[in-house]
Amino acid sequence: MKKAKATMEESVQPLRVPPQMSIYADQHNIIHLVQSMVSSLAVEQPGDPIAYLLLLLQDSSVHVPRVVLMGPPAVGKTTLARRLCAELGAVHVTMETLLDQESASGERARRLALEQQEVPDDLLVDLIQARLKRSDCFNTGWVLDGLPQTRLQARSLQQGGVIPKHVGKVCALVFPATFVRLTRYVCTRPSVLLDAGEDVLLERHRGRMLDPLTGDVYHETFARPCDEAAAARCGADRRTVTAGAGDGDAALRADLQRYRCKVTGMTSAYRHILKTLDADQPTAHVYQQAVAFLRTRRCSRTPRVLLLGPPGSGKRLQAKMLADKYKMVDVCCSDLLLWAEADPSAVGEEVRTYLQHNRTVPESVTLKVFEERLERSDCSQRGWILHHLPCDLEHAKHLTHSLNAPNRVFFLELTDDVCLQRTAIKHNLADHSIQAAALPGDACECDDKTRLVTQALAVYRTHTAGLQCVFPDGVHVDADQDPQCVFEALDKQLTMQTHTHQH
Repeated sequence: MKKAKATMEESVQPLRVPPQMSIYADQHNIIHLVQSMVSSLAVEQPGDPIAYLLLLLQDSSVHVPRVVLMGPPAVGKTTLARRLCAELGAVHVTMETLLDQESASGERARRLALEQQEVPDDLLVDLIQARLKRSDCFNTGWVLDGLPQTRLQARSLQQGGVIPKHVGKVCALVFPATFVRLTRYVCTRPSVLLDAGEDVLLERHRGRMLDPLTGDVYHETFARPCDEAAAARCGADRRTVTAGAGDGDAALRADLQRYRCKVTGMTSAYRHILKTLDADQPTAHVYQQAVAFLRTRRCSRTPRVLLLGPPGSGKRLQAKMLADKYKMVDVCCSDLLLWAEADPSAVGEEVRTYLQHNRTVPESVTLKVFEERLERSDCSQRGWILHHLPCDLEHAKHLTHSLNAPNRVFFLELTDDVCLQRTAIKHNLADHSIQAAALPGDACECDDKTRLVTQALAVYRTHTAGLQCVFPDGVHVDADQDPQCVFEALDKQLTMQTHTHQH
């Protein structure tokens, strides 16, 4: 009876995923692979799922570019889209190219466009899906320029299996760069959004020059054509445009108003995979940033973060801030023995035995405590951020060869003088008036603390070069600045390392 009861209790306990599974998943990008396969199955619903998945794994089109480029009128979408298509070998898909399709839907859309009526969402979605299913888009990829135009269109395309790998937004306003979570994605295929202030867009619109032969867009101030023949063609077109400049400004403002009403819904449809670029800068810079983004591939990884740095560098504070933001487990190694002492496990009992007899806990036992803590389900599921360890090179090597090897390492850099100054302030040693009023016993205690900090600093400096060799990919962050600035630098680097890697 007792055996049956124990079996039932075990059957209802949550399944514990071994740490080595997470390591393997990170190394081979398993999470991204599974998400892509499940997404494709849900969209296509094949009759033979196994055969379909085998073909999917062999599909050479997995890494072709599939990009959505969004932004207000006159922001430079078409210019950027043309350059990206030339660079990536992708098909440039615009509203104009959709209207050129020889089909019943294309004919209906052309008729509406000639009558200056808006193309219905369902018709536009049908046109986009039909165009992207053609062999050139399937084999070489595509860039949707200014499409979709509404949240409903974006959702309809997603339901139909049109899921971009990159979605971008270019802006001259202040927007968050990439909307991400560290461990999970609803969709793992990113987009690019361009935007700018109204004054910037009006100026660009007024100076716009179009080559009627090639369709290339130039500007009379910022991007004049180099070819004389192209400049002549653009000049003729420019004179035509200038004649109706006042009406053009009013029309652009109306278009901008309509865009602003729709942009929030569109960006929310791609919020997990959206990249925002500032369009109020030279076009070459916008292009370089866009290409760098499009040459990355998203992947989900469980964060295992190691913070290294001398005493006073702010490891504890930064670990807490990052853990709070990303729901990681904050593992402070200086507090591990206290955690183990209160834990009912076998390792906890071993630690209590030493502490109750006022004996130093051996290093071997400390490592056991460390490993058991990182193998707990909360660390395996949510990831962890570790600080105040490793203490020496042997600890570091042990960590790198264990199942709990970190996948992001940061060195907080700080000079010795600043380290001592910070620890002095922490222990009220910087205020000389307090020192003068302190009792003799307090002064001795303060001197002991200063000596301990100096010793700890010397030990860290001794091992710094070795730690950098053990963790050669560690990112160095300047810790001699405001804690919020340090946090933002760590956050930016952590996001980049967690979610992207170059093709």
